[in-house]
Amino acid sequence: MTMHAVLTGWTADVLGGLTVALVFFLLRRARTHRAAARPAAQPVPGARVLRTYTLIGVRAADGQPVHLPSSRPAGTVLTWPGPGGAGAGEQFELTDAVLPDGTYAAERRCLYGR
Repeated sequence: MTMHAVLTGWTADVLGGLTVALVFFLLRRARTHRAAARPAAQPVPGARVLRTYTLIGVRAADGQPVHLPSSRPAGTVLTWPGPGGAGAGEQFELTDAVLPDGTYAAERRCLYGR
């Protein structure tokens, strides 16, 4: 084997590897550039936003606050039947007040039957 054959084979292998690496780099860069140039999704006007509400003064069986997901607007009155669906039910009004945990407050309004 001559030195020319060794260098030619080595050069072809290195250039092939560098070409593959360059193609992957350019594809990755184009992909991230395209994603960065894409505008952020804007909320649709009139669309409802899903919020998580914490029922103030209510605890689950394990002692944790009760969270309720809802897309209804603030001011809506909901009836929560109580743990396990038993009981007469309590009314809660959804508010725009944000609690420290990032959920919205649902304030107790009244108790049925009292």
